Amino acid sequence: MPFSDAIKYSILGLSVALLLVALGILAWQAFRCCTHTHTAHTQQDTVNSELLYSDGKSTTAGNYSGAPSTKVQDVSQEVHRLSRCLSQSTYSLESSQAVGDTGEQANIRKVEGSLRFSVYYDQLQSRLVVTVLEVEGLLEQSQIHSIQRFVKIRLMWAGGKVESCSDEEGESTLSVLWTVLHEWQTRIVKDSCNPLFGDQFSCVLCGDKELHDIKLRMEVRDFDKFSRHTVLGEVRVPLGQLNISYPLELQKDLQTPQKDLVGEVLLSLKFLPTSQRLEVGLLKVRTVLPEISSDTAIYARISVQCNQCKLRYQKTSAVARYMVTVFNEVLMFSLPELPLEQCKILVSVYGTQMTRKSSKHLIGQLTVGKEKSLEDEHWDLMMRSVRQPIAKWHGLFI
Repeated sequence: MPFSDAIKYSILGLSVALLLVALGILAWQAFRCCTHTHTAHTQQDTVNSELLYSDGKSTTAGNYSGAPSTKVQDVSQEVHRLSRCLSQSTYSLESSQAVGDTGEQANIRKVEGSLRFSVYYDQLQSRLVVTVLEVEGLLEQSQIHSIQRFVKIRLMWAGGKVESCSDEEGESTLSVLWTVLHEWQTRIVKDSCNPLFGDQFSCVLCGDKELHDIKLRMEVRDFDKFSRHTVLGEVRVPLGQLNISYPLELQKDLQTPQKDLVGEVLLSLKFLPTSQRLEVGLLKVRTVLPEISSDTAIYARISVQCNQCKLRYQKTSAVARYMVTVFNEVLMFSLPELPLEQCKILVSVYGTQMTRKSSKHLIGQLTVGKEKSLEDEHWDLMMRSVRQPIAKWHGLFI
């Protein structure tokens, strides 16, 4: 049914009214936009005139233009910000040992107690026999988990020397490189401050291993199934100072655990600030070979912890072990957001067999990084040379 003329004219009038309203709203928005742009330009001109005026005053006072000084200030502020966020500390061979020991010695309480053991060397068979008898006088600990004590024994041989960093007078010192010949562990004794063991261990010493280059290192530990074992104390016995041609029973007081230098690692670090990445390069590893073997290999496991955030660890490939093992491998880690209050790089070197599957054994560890109150020299050199790899030798300890 067709519409009447009155309805048609009403619809047309309503359409025209809506069109006028839309045009009015569009005109109002255009007016507001023009007014805002004019105000912004006016404020910008005011700021520019003030800057020009201040630059003119500084030019008159010091005969330097204002723009270059502003650029230099911006660059210096950026460099200061980067160095403040990611600076690091300086250590020699001994100080890197102290940094590496921080994690373990934090769990060590007051050293109490003594270890009773016996040592015997059969010269005809070149056999060394070590018997762990008893640990006495350990402190009682009120802990949730049960007390589980055991003794870890390392037979260590001084197989070489390495030249350490020079001192202020230009003189260099020689540090002894140790290597682990054999490693044993007693059974676990529960709920006792005076655990009895009676475990006996023996090994045959090769002809080139003289007794005066060998020492026993025995650590009393508290077993923990879900975390790192707590070291309660240790006893060190240089075999060359003892007459062990017959069974010799000794009782030594427990001492504060220390680390032994077992090698050196040539490590390369490079920081990429734009992509927030850290490149860790393992170049060379220098260790002492306890015996010449063609199927022994070593590899490294590198983990990074930044701002209490532990990143996923990475491993290098296994390489045949020599006196100086060459890796030349670079691993890349993505760092969390800045600033980095703390960043620790832990390098663990393990030994294994190439021809057959065998359990790995730890050769040594080193720690490089930035702590809240400590700074490392290698890290500091890396931050001064951003985007450039910086290589430095570090001591490997166990």
